[in-house]
Amino acid sequence: MASQPSFRAVTHVRRPRLSDTITDQIEDLIASGKLKPGDRLPPERDLAQQLDVSRPSLREALLILESRGLLQARRGGGFSVTDVTAPTITDPLVHLLQRHPETVDDILELRHGLECVAAEFAALRATEADDKRLREIVGGMRRRRGQVDPLEDTDRDVDFHMAVAEASHNVALVHVMRGIFNLMRINMLRSREALCHQAENVALLDAQHVEIAKAIAARDPKAARAAANIHLSFVQASLREAAGVAERKGADGTTGAAAPATGPARSRKRVNNDNAA
Repeated sequence: MASQPSFRAVTHVRRPRLSDTITDQIEDLIASGKLKPGDRLPPERDLAQQLDVSRPSLREALLILESRGLLQARRGGGFSVTDVTAPTITDPLVHLLQRHPETVDDILELRHGLECVAAEFAALRATEADDKRLREIVGGMRRRRGQVDPLEDTDRDVDFHMAVAEASHNVALVHVMRGIFNLMRINMLRSREALCHQAENVALLDAQHVEIAKAIAARDPKAARAAANIHLSFVQASLREAAGVAERKGADGTTGAAAPATGPARSRKRVNNDNAA
């Protein structure tokens, strides 16, 4: 018969310090996405009053969070939330994308998987504030209709897809999406530059964003996932078509006819991302 382990009596349980409790509360706000990268914390005096704690305890908590890399001191005083994910995730991939533009298809496949899930969860969990944010971004896209500026359009595009992710209220998903922010921006800029020469393509992109926002506002997860799938499938097909045209131009020196949407510069078997659509 195996001998039983011996246990020692618990003689002391350390009560948490006030600064530890403050640290945990602010850390929870960062982890949940309620405090976002770049957000500034209120001035120390105001924050201490809101938390109903002493300033020395608050200051100790802020220094602990700074040492963990979650907060950074601002010039002139105060603290802001650090973007802890983006550099570690994106730097090697950004470099790869810049040197090998054909990897754009890999980025789109990654986005396809993440954003269809994000749209579905957003339809299940979005708040009125999330709906308002999406309406504002879509409204800005509509007001710019007919004004083609790939850089500004890209910023609005990224804002929209990040707002959908945040509306999912899935902490892990939001942090992953923030982590690939720079990667998404480069990918979307390339997409906009390739598609903006045709006004009907820009109009279709805007209309697809509207459909995603509508499905989320209607709290219809199946429709939201389907709308996201249609949007990303359209972008993939359009970019593959553009790549085919460019490839033929380089091969024969002619303008060439449009390539079929299924003719990517590099062939690969497509994974079905619309299993819930």
